[in-house]
Amino acid sequence: MKALKTALLASVLAFGVQNAQADEITIKFGHVGAPGSLFEKSVNRFAEIANAKLEGEAQVVPYGSSQLGNDSQLLRKLKLGTVDLALPSSIMSSVAPEFSLFEMPYLIQDREHMKKVRDAVVRPKLYPAAERKGYRVIGVWENGFRQITNNERPIDTPEDLQGIKLRTPNGEWRVAMFKSYGANPAPMPLSEVFVALQTGAMDGQENPLVQIYSQRFQEVQKYLSISNHVYTPAYVLAGASWNRLPEHVREVLTASAEEVEDYALEQGAQLDDELLAKMKEAGMQVNEVDTQSFIDNSGYIYEKFANEVDGGQEMLDRVEQLRSDG
Repeated sequence: MKALKTALLASVLAFGVQNAQADEITIKFGHVGAPGSLFEKSVNRFAEIANAKLEGEAQVVPYGSSQLGNDSQLLRKLKLGTVDLALPSSIMSSVAPEFSLFEMPYLIQDREHMKKVRDAVVRPKLYPAAERKGYRVIGVWENGFRQITNNERPIDTPEDLQGIKLRTPNGEWRVAMFKSYGANPAPMPLSEVFVALQTGAMDGQENPLVQIYSQRFQEVQKYLSISNHVYTPAYVLAGASWNRLPEHVREVLTASAEEVEDYALEQGAQLDDELLAKMKEAGMQVNEVDTQSFIDNSGYIYEKFANEVDGGQEMLDRVEQLRSDG
């Protein structure tokens, strides 16, 4: 009899655990970052923080390496509610024109400047722009300062880009900027870039060091030119499923995303230092560009932004005011 009671009790407990697990909400977080990327580190840190607070109520499950789709596909899935969170970066300029602020070359001075811009410009200006398009930004992380790689020659001035087939992220602004520098830019999903570089379909690409290294571009690219031409944030983005989540879950996810903001910046800085050395060890020829020559050739894209984006000049002025030397 005692054994029977023990067995019954175990069955009841197991049934309760199964029910609790069945009631736990799964939150799918898709991103394009490869293993070792800053995206992967940031998303995993976020999941660790959020899951500890939501144990038994909800669980964040990361899906990296474009498992749930490239950035364009993830944006569509957010709209459909089949993915709950994603981490888009440059592609947000094609969602709402205000996000093209971060397509402006040499806009962000350093990561301390970015912190100020995040709080004074991104939250009050870009968050509402995303909401008008059916999305919700709950945190601002990092993609990073972008550098140019190619197989033709070192890039010192914009003239050196003449004729180079350069992969860019999807979005008209990066294409327009590199066309003005003389390159032949072509948008392409990140997951397709390695083969394009390997086969010569593309001569080069531009990305933060952490994306370059985690995507193994150093294996198929000869020249790395440190240009820091654009700083790109990454946005923790929710879509149609957001309002279906319990209020407490939404609060925890938002607080956790904001908690990871400074972590992402710190990791980005650390990885930049570590990975530059690894690129050199891998045999890449590294040079620093003539920054002033790029700045001098960037007037066109700033004028385009100021003229075509509502409130564009106001945002540019505010970012300039936040610079440490402003």
